[in-house]
This record gives sequence, C-alpha cells and structure tokens, in this order.
Amino acid sequence: MSDVPEGLAADFATPFVPDAVVPPLHEALAPLEFLIGTWRGVGVGGYPTIESFRFGQEVAFAHTGKPVLSYVSRTWLLDEAGVVIRPAATESGFWRATPEGLEVVLAHATGFAEIWVGEVAGTRIELSTDVVVRTASAKEVTGGHRLYGLVEGDLLYAYDMAAVGQPLGPHLSARLRKVG
Repeated sequence: MSDVPEGLAADFATPFVPDAVVPPLHEALAPLEFLIGTWRGVGVGGYPTIESFRFGQEVAFAHTGKPVLSYVSRTWLLDEAGVVIRPAATESGFWRATPEGLEVVLAHATGFAEIWVGEVAGTRIELSTDVVVRTASAKEVTGGHRLYGLVEGDLLYAYDMAAVGQPLGPHLSARLRKVG
C-alpha cells in the first residue's frame, strides 16, 4: 500500500519549519530585529475623498534565516465602541536590509503593488515609494511615505498617500503592541 494520497502522482513533503527550529537571524537583518513578531493595535484613517474611520490591525514580521523579513498586515474597520464592523485592507510582502538602506515590496489585495526604499536609524524607519503599479480595476495610487518607530515598546507608524488625483497627504496612523 502506497503512502501517496489518492489523486496525487507522487509523494511530496511540505517544507514546513516549526518555530522551534527556525534558524538564527541573518546578520543583514540585525537592524530590523526589533520588528520580528506579531503586533496588534488600533489606528485612525482618513483622506480627502473618504470619511474618517477607526481600525484594528494585526501585523506580523517573520524570518527563515535568509536576509529578508516576511510581512503581513490585516485590518478591520471598528465602530466607536471598538467592535469589528468588517474586514478592511490587507497587504503582504518582504522587507530587505541592504548596504544602501531598506527595500520593501508590498502587494495589496485591492490590486496594486509598491516598491519602497528607505532607511533604518535605530528603531526608526522611513520609507518612500519608488514604484507603484496597479491592475486596471484598482484605485489609482501614485505614491506614499511611511514612518515607523518604536516608542515605549510599541510600534507606531504614519502613512501618507498620494491617490485618486490627491497630492501626498495623511492617510493612516496606528499604535501597535507586540503580542507574540
């Protein structure tokens, strides 16, 4: 009797690495080590073309021993009492520290992707978009600026966006606490 599940032509193994055997952090990621883990918190958003809103957010940074961090961010719209109304934005990508600074590649569930470049100075990170591309059905996003910082153990950030004919301006900010 074969161990191959019915419908598969051959046996295979999923390259799953349990947390207990994650290799050491790659030396290139030392400046970003403070980000590794799961962060959760609440933020506010707005833009000239939309009403202001509150949101909950979970951000996870992880590594596999290679010189890149994986990144996933999920958000939910909140009512005035902090109760989840519905899912909101999701983005995922990779953060790479290089001798020249920081490179970040992000893809958004709404149909656009960005390449960000910037600098890490201690626990402060500043990024600006280098390239933004989108699908035909995605909203027009033309640029952005992000500032991250570790303040009293929490990860704070502000995101300015240029989109839908508007110049670069405030869009999101949040305070996230490390939970894992």
